[in-house]
This record gives sequence, structure tokens and C-alpha cells, in this order.
Amino acid sequence: MTTSIVVGYTATETGSDALALGVRLARATRRHLHVLVVLPGHGDPAGAEPERDSPAHGQASQWLADAEEMIPAEVAHTAHVRVHDSFAEALVLAGEQLEAALIVVGAANGATIGLHRMGSIAQALLHSSPIPVALAPAGFAHSVDVQAPISRITAAIGNRPGADALLEAAVALSGATGATLRLISLVAFDVPRGFDPQTIRLVSTAHGDDVLARAEMELPTGVRAELERAPGDTVEDAVARLAWLPGELILVGSSRLAQPRRLFLGSTAAKMLDVIPVPMIVVPRTRLDDSADSGS
Repeated sequence: MTTSIVVGYTATETGSDALALGVRLARATRRHLHVLVVLPGHGDPAGAEPERDSPAHGQASQWLADAEEMIPAEVAHTAHVRVHDSFAEALVLAGEQLEAALIVVGAANGATIGLHRMGSIAQALLHSSPIPVALAPAGFAHSVDVQAPISRITAAIGNRPGADALLEAAVALSGATGATLRLISLVAFDVPRGFDPQTIRLVSTAHGDDVLARAEMELPTGVRAELERAPGDTVEDAVARLAWLPGELILVGSSRLAQPRRLFLGSTAAKMLDVIPVPMIVVPRTRLDDSADSGS
């Protein structure tokens, strides 16, 4: 059973963005928030904390104390210091130990405000984590009220393996947060030159309608969703045409190349990151056995 959310925190703007998203998700789903600072070094394989009287631990503890001041009192949370030679692996270890529903990280330094840019930690997580990963866009901490409700959950639905797990996760998160649900089909084809554009548009539109119709049929009884095709000549063009609500999140599935119970960010999702102005959650393509858990 997933009962918590793990945030990879650093004393930077990136860390603040991740923390803000983690707080918002924990508050909306009523899950426990775990905030981790990972110190470099060859720590215990289980990710144990370093000696508490070490200077490094003292500095990390101060960073965490500063972070805790940004967490609303009603959000239950715990601060952790871990030592590991891989920040990403330490987060995964912690996520498995703490039964996390999500691991949250921020954009890389230098990202355009309001958009995403993957750093080394995010890239490692998005190609290996067995736990869904939430990505906060740059500047998120300064652009959102963490106590405001999540307005809408959008899921980018396709027909490849893993679509059922993605739909299940989107429905669960929508139910847990009280947000409305939107299902989109990206009607975009990157095809070689020479193909008839009109034929491509007709085929892609029919494909998008079919994907959405089948997804709607798979929704649980009583669950309603907005259905929307996102047309465009490229993935970036299609996503750029979408309208976003304040407080919205998008869920995408892992690539079909992913190993069982592991993430692997596909090319479509990677392209979407360049233009999406809201937090993105990447879901493993295997079905989650407790994804309907609300965290209560």
C-alpha cells in the first residue's frame, strides 16, 4: 500500500520547486510527506543516515529545518538525511522503504521559468524508477499556492502497453484529490516527407477518436472525464495547443521499452516536457496493484 510521497530536496530553487509540488500533492491526497537530503558518499546500501555529529549531517539538518518552515502545519512530514553515491538511487531506496506513491524532483538549474528541463537526477529516475516520478517545472514554488486544490488531472492516453495502468493511476489521483479528469489523445504524427498531409490528418484524427472512445469505456462506473483530441503536425505542436487550468497536473505513461515495473521515458513524453507548463507525473507501464488507494 502506498502511503507517502518522497521529495528529493536540495537547498536550491530546484529543491524549493520539488518541495512545493510534494507539499501540494501530499496535502491533496492526505499522504505523509518525506523530505530527503542526500549527501554524497559511500553510504549503507540501505540508505542509512550518516553520523549525526558529523559536519555534513549538521549542514544537511539545517537545510531540512529551513525546508520544514515552508511546509504547512497540517501536512504530516518527516525529514531525512541519507548518504549515497547516487542521489537518484537513494530516492528510489527511500521510496521503496517508505511505501511511496510518488518521488518528486525539480527541473535542472537553468531551466526556463514555467517549463521543464531534466537534470541528471531526473533522467536517472525516469529511466529506472519502479515508482511514479513527479516533475516540478522551474519556478513552481513561486507561481503556485501550495494550499490551493488541484484543479484537474490530465492523462495523455494511447493504445500501447501500459495505457491501462496510466488510466488507472489518473482515475485514482482524480478521485483522491477531488480534481476533474481530462483524457487527451495526441493526434500528431512525425512522418517522412512525401506523405499526403490530408490523408495523415484523417487517419490520425480517427485514431485519436478511437483511443478516447476505448478509454472512456474503461472508466469505472460513475467516473466521468473530459475527452479531447490534441491535433498537430508534431507532438510539441499538439501539446502547445492545449489549454491548462491553474493547479493542473498531467500524467504520462512510461515507454513500451521499459522493463517490468520500471520507468523508461519515451520520446513522446520527452518532447512534451519541452512545452508543458504544468507538473508532469510519469507512471510505470505495469499496473499498480494498489493505485486506487486514496492515501487516507
